[in-house]
Amino acid sequence: MTSTNTFVAQVAPQRSSQYSNLARDLATAELLASPLGQTLSNVSLEQIAGQDYVRFTKSDGGLTEQHHRQLASMAMIGNVFELFDSIDAVQGPLLRPVAVSYPFAMSRDLPSIRRYKGKTSEFFTQFVCNIAKNASDFRDLDWRELKLLDPLCGGGTSLFVGLSLGASVAGVELEQSDIESTATFVMQYCRENRISLSKTQERLRKLGNAHRWTFQIGRDDPLRCMLVSGGGAAAKELTSGFGQPHLIVADLPYGIQHNAPLQDLLSGCLPAWAKLLLPGGCMAFSWDSTRFTREDMVAFVQDTAPFEVVQTPPYDNLAHRVDRVIKRRDVLVARVRR
Repeated sequence: MTSTNTFVAQVAPQRSSQYSNLARDLATAELLASPLGQTLSNVSLEQIAGQDYVRFTKSDGGLTEQHHRQLASMAMIGNVFELFDSIDAVQGPLLRPVAVSYPFAMSRDLPSIRRYKGKTSEFFTQFVCNIAKNASDFRDLDWRELKLLDPLCGGGTSLFVGLSLGASVAGVELEQSDIESTATFVMQYCRENRISLSKTQERLRKLGNAHRWTFQIGRDDPLRCMLVSGGGAAAKELTSGFGQPHLIVADLPYGIQHNAPLQDLLSGCLPAWAKLLLPGGCMAFSWDSTRFTREDMVAFVQDTAPFEVVQTPPYDNLAHRVDRVIKRRDVLVARVRR
């Protein structure tokens, strides 16, 4: 059987029709943003037997083991198959499975186990993490070599996504109760799953008695997780000792009826995040763009801090519908100007 070098990746099945639409809207963008995506041609969304797939051609040869890892680490893509129009007298489309896998550092289910009010989909969160990595100078590095910061971490979904992929993570959250419940979850999860865990708990008296937990998770080559209560604009001081992050990701607050509170938040945070980000790193955040349009957000970010928003495809077309309340959510990706 001769390879066709044409493949289809199943749009990842989701638990609800809401997230199914999300995956279909973003799967092609996630693939194109990856290092693999830069080597593909004829990328398109199509249906086979009623199932959504992303079809692509690898014109310069087949998929390598590294490509398999990249595909398996994507949030919006599931099983991968080589596509044949026919084999001998048997007419297609015919699909041959491609074994793709990723060595998750912790259970891939970890982000979904943590439940809390107002949680953003862990699949979408993983998408944002991947988009940020692939827009940075560190796109070809293993997640194990990266540090990820969420300065508005809420209940920690982004942190658990980062840990499962293998990154060192740090989260800052103004609501101390959210940080405390996240720290409790980490300890309970590791205890129940018999995962080695060491922790350091501090009060940062010079920073308003902020509470900080630092965890070392695992025995061999442990993962690092830092949780701190405080404001996102003070992330550098609050996460001292963590080091400069390669990636900053955030999901901006929803339910804000006017742009002014969101602008106030970002006015204090963006300059601080630009100083904190490692050179060559990337920031990615999502927001409700129903009222605060992408055009306005791009202009605001670039006027407020020394960020350059990535406007090339596929980063310029990441808007999607979430539900009846958030009719349009978008993702902005930016790097510090050099």
